[in-house]
Amino acid sequence: MFDADQIKQLKQLIGDQVEAGRAELDKLVEQARAIRSEVRVIKPRAATSVALMSSDGGNNKVAFNPFYLQVVRVVDSNGKELCMEVVSPISDIDALSRRQFHEDGSPRTALGRMMHGLGVERLQDLSPMMSGKSPSWVQVFRDLCEWATLYDLICHRDYAVDTLIVRDGLLRSKIFHGELFVKMGELMYEAIERIRRNDRRKVWLVGLAKKTQVLEYYRLAISLSGVFDNGAACFAKVPSEMLDEVYLWDEYTRGIEDESKGEKPKFNIGSMYFVRFGPYSGDPIWTVDVMARQDREAQAIFGYLQADAVAGFPIPLYPNCIQQADSFSRVADLDMDIIEDQLVDAVRDQVGEEKAPVIDALRLASDVAARRYE
Repeated sequence: MFDADQIKQLKQLIGDQVEAGRAELDKLVEQARAIRSEVRVIKPRAATSVALMSSDGGNNKVAFNPFYLQVVRVVDSNGKELCMEVVSPISDIDALSRRQFHEDGSPRTALGRMMHGLGVERLQDLSPMMSGKSPSWVQVFRDLCEWATLYDLICHRDYAVDTLIVRDGLLRSKIFHGELFVKMGELMYEAIERIRRNDRRKVWLVGLAKKTQVLEYYRLAISLSGVFDNGAACFAKVPSEMLDEVYLWDEYTRGIEDESKGEKPKFNIGSMYFVRFGPYSGDPIWTVDVMARQDREAQAIFGYLQADAVAGFPIPLYPNCIQQADSFSRVADLDMDIIEDQLVDAVRDQVGEEKAPVIDALRLASDVAARRYE
């Protein structure tokens, strides 16, 4: 523990550093004040007039060293399973690519349909991170599956009512090869327009993140400037100056129509907003990406989303549809026990009957150790 003299010294050192950073804070407050004129009050919309749908893939990991499995299970907010895969760092990525297609080459899964739409046949051509050189590719595969289900929901579904599709995370990604991410966004927008023309139905796409670098960096400045202190749920577009202050990659922040540097912003298909669904200054502010070509409909989108966020549980004022999808996608309790038992049984079968008692002993030892701390 710090003694009294150390605490006094620590207090002085911290105070000196905060004083040195005061000019930076003042600059951020001024930048935050600049969005005051852009703040708009959310006009609530009846949630019954539009369907809200989200998808989420829980981070479900199972390990029995040296075996490690990632269970990729993506579901929507109604609990409908959209994708199910099990991979490990030692999986054959070429075989995994083939698994997305039937023998005749037609797509078999949501990921296969997205790959077919983008004109690629191998996961390595879809994402440079799918080379297998790093074990983190299993996490990238999970993210690809989430994007594929969003693509599938928009491009290969029929809608009887206007629908707001919500992604848990921003509409930005650095895992796709070249400009494939931008191409995917264009294909989704073409499908949205086709649904509007043929079925007279509106489909919107948004992504909402619990935490972002830009919001964390400006959170104090936004509170000090009081730009959202208007007693109502509200939103404001994030200025490019704020994004440039925080993010290094301009391909991640530039708008889809900004080709000032000769290439498309290949990591981004969204327009970023700060949104507060509650009326009070202490209510949480979230970062939301509206699909860039649907910017003009931001007021309607946030109106529907706000009605869903008010009912959010257990996270208050956070869209309930995302929370429902997260709850359904998570593999836990009895389901996780079943998966772990299946993994151990598979290892037991591989080592043969002679060595099977060794596996049984390890399973018993790990169970006892775990229960000791329950």
